[in-house]
Amino acid sequence: MCGRFSLATDQTAIEDQFQLIINEELTYRYNIAPSQDVFVIGSNGHDRVATSMRWGLIPPWSKDVKIGHKMINARSESIEQKVSFKYPFRQKRCLIVSDGFYEWKETESGKQPYRFVMKDRRPFAFAGLWECWDKGTEPLFTCTILTTSANEVTKDVHDRMPVILPPHTYDTWLDRKEDNIEHLKSLLVPYDALLMDLYPVSTLVNSPKNDQKECLKPLNSQ
Repeated sequence: MCGRFSLATDQTAIEDQFQLIINEELTYRYNIAPSQDVFVIGSNGHDRVATSMRWGLIPPWSKDVKIGHKMINARSESIEQKVSFKYPFRQKRCLIVSDGFYEWKETESGKQPYRFVMKDRRPFAFAGLWECWDKGTEPLFTCTILTTSANEVTKDVHDRMPVILPPHTYDTWLDRKEDNIEHLKSLLVPYDALLMDLYPVSTLVNSPKNDQKECLKPLNSQ
């Protein structure tokens, strides 16, 4: 699964990486948790569009927003079999932007958090799905992160990892006219481990209340 991540990259670097203009100033986030707003990129049919959505997908038919707490991730292997995910998989795909995500490894002294990043430290995109829930006082846009099996970098810490999309697949993933399901599913694979890195971090990250720069630092540099 993916239950915590960060986005503390310079805004200009994000604009360059994803080829878009961000109209509002982004706030650095070091420890993003479920039910919080995340930075999302979609498409209006012509251009990429940046927005924010609540992390934890709420299906349109749901009567309770609390369901979102259980839907922060969607297993890519069964995406077409789940009522909550099969429609957005066809029509409401998005990129959820990050520069690192956290997982916890069981050790003799307790759970040790690790941060996973790109070797070049550039931001990247999780494959995401979004929905609009309109049973409240105003529309609520929410999203979920797709997951897949672990690669060689992540498998020693966790048996699952978020689907990270290579840049050349962004347009395909965002294209609402793309209806080749098998082609879309072929994108939902473990990311190239040779391009990734990991390091242990402080247990500060264990609490979502600790949204501070220290969460990003390697443990031996604390």
